[in-house]
Amino acid sequence: MNHDATKPFAITLDPGSSLANKTGTWRTQRPVYVDRLPPCNAQCPAGEDIQGWLFHAEGGDYEAAWRHLTRDNPFPATMGRVCYHTCEGACNRGKLDEAVGINSVERFLGDEALKRGWRFDLPPLETGKRVLVVGAGPSGMSAAYHLRRRGHRVTVMEAGPLMGGMMRFGIPQYRLPRDVLQAEMQRIVDLGVEVRLNSKVSAIETEMTQGGFDAAFLAVGAHIGKRTTIPAKDGARILDAVSVLRSMEGEDKPMLGRRVVVYGGGNTAIDVARTAKRLGATEAIIVYRRTREKMPAHDFEVEEALQEGVMVKWLSTIKQQGEGGDLTIEKMTLDAKGNPQPTGEFETLQADSLVLALGQDVDLGLLNGVPGLDVKDGVVQVDPATLMTGRPGLFAGGDMVPAERNVTVAVGHGKKAALHIDAWLRAGAASASVAAPAPAVPTLPAKHAPAGFERLNTWYYTDAPKTVRPQLDAARRVSSFDEVQGGLNEENAQFEARRCLSCGNCFECDNCYGVCPDNAVIKLGPGKRFEFNYEYCKGCGVCAAECPCGAIDMVGEEG
Repeated sequence: MNHDATKPFAITLDPGSSLANKTGTWRTQRPVYVDRLPPCNAQCPAGEDIQGWLFHAEGGDYEAAWRHLTRDNPFPATMGRVCYHTCEGACNRGKLDEAVGINSVERFLGDEALKRGWRFDLPPLETGKRVLVVGAGPSGMSAAYHLRRRGHRVTVMEAGPLMGGMMRFGIPQYRLPRDVLQAEMQRIVDLGVEVRLNSKVSAIETEMTQGGFDAAFLAVGAHIGKRTTIPAKDGARILDAVSVLRSMEGEDKPMLGRRVVVYGGGNTAIDVARTAKRLGATEAIIVYRRTREKMPAHDFEVEEALQEGVMVKWLSTIKQQGEGGDLTIEKMTLDAKGNPQPTGEFETLQADSLVLALGQDVDLGLLNGVPGLDVKDGVVQVDPATLMTGRPGLFAGGDMVPAERNVTVAVGHGKKAALHIDAWLRAGAASASVAAPAPAVPTLPAKHAPAGFERLNTWYYTDAPKTVRPQLDAARRVSSFDEVQGGLNEENAQFEARRCLSCGNCFECDNCYGVCPDNAVIKLGPGKRFEFNYEYCKGCGVCAAECPCGAIDMVGEEG
């Protein structure tokens, strides 16, 4: 057969030809579209569908991305600043070049929402049920948000003068500007949540009975600084870190002096030392009994503190405070198990103030007389599945329960508790009846199998280094409380969102459609993905091999 090379080559099949026969009977395996759980989603303590909102952001629909994100977490502008973004540590992209800047995009969406005035939709119906939330911090306000969106009437009682809890009184302004925090708190109030400030709950049972509440969520923050015994002469100035940071919210700032020593190794110790520098201290020294590798503070915060002139005395402990504030420091060494041991070597350190940052406790006085509660090691024991205490209708989360203490975990507890409070109320349980049934556990779909890096076809991805957020230079940091970490602009945020590999979930790249030799892949239209025509698929597996995100499995034919 002669063919004109200037014309396209094509073959038209006669339906009766053997070439047009169906190939489905050839298969021993068939391809199946699957959805898998991205590692970022699996890691998020707040339960965000990170991959879902990144999909909207990469397409430029930022409001859709924000609304998708805030289905789970009402504080994107806040969390984009203070979350420790463990999701990025789990990101598969980190094995290719660098993790997706999830936290950076979250902050951009949160700031965009504040700039454009996006509001939450009001609840479509009212249930008539009343829920008391104790504490207007991250856990309490998260629970209030999710409960209100489900139509319940929510009253938040806060002992302090402002909303925010430890986000306001424990995180310095250079990390979290107060106008951002206040705006995201107010947006929840605008949903119809009642917040009573300067209203400390001294007895939860009495409050629930007198207020006619059907259920309650306890979210009291850890506001009490732990103490330790340090022998000191009269006139020694010893403060606790929580009090120092809390006083920064008032008009009268703490007088720490020119030489400030902070005792502890957590993020709070770092925050106090950096705050002291901004208040004019010429020396801010952290005394910590282990090495930097053992320090519980996050390494990036330690690095920022060192850049700002904060000094750290590793492997050191404070033995006593003498005349004029002088501190006696003993050098330590680590034993074979990594525990600090005294060496008998001492030195003297001059200090105008000693600030103790040794951890915080929760005030549990409001629980006196509550039947069925179990309190161990200063926290309330709850059912891990529902966060309900031993007293039916009384739930707890955040700093009050056994868990890691950070904002993201607290926000996740608020959401989880709200889901189970909602289920419990809809089951018809009375507010204070000890005979009330256990809360119904909401029926949730089973989690998908994990989307591991080994499933990705990285041949299709080019190197695209992570966008670095701008930072205030160190010299300007220590002279003001201006925000240290900047945000991304729209161009950078969209670029960062597009670095997402969509691990384990089809994003309609058309690869399977394009590579199938049997034309067995059917496009269902934008947003509807694809399906296989198994009459013509011969199970060659090229679609699965060429899927960039690992969203196709090859499974054996039945029988």
